[in-house]
Amino acid sequence: MFQEVDVDDTELPAITVIPQSASWDEVYDHIKISHAPLLVVPDGEEDYVGAWWTGTEMVKTEELGPDLDEAITEFRQYLVERGQM
Repeated sequence: MFQEVDVDDTELPAITVIPQSASWDEVYDHIKISHAPLLVVPDGEEDYVGAWWTGTEMVKTEELGPDLDEAITEFRQYLVERGQM
């Protein structure tokens, strides 16, 4: 589990933001416990990617861009459109 996270809960669903780059193994370990949708910049990348837990597996979005506010907005819309909130 990541110890330091930010949470954007200004709208639903709340989005957890991992403030440092992380490997997909670290993201998987965190999300299978927390089950909260999260944004992360994967190791070696520059753009945010969204991830969430379906109940049995982790699912990832395409790259959402380098701007945090835009990535949050796009990811939240992505989740709502897919009934994941």
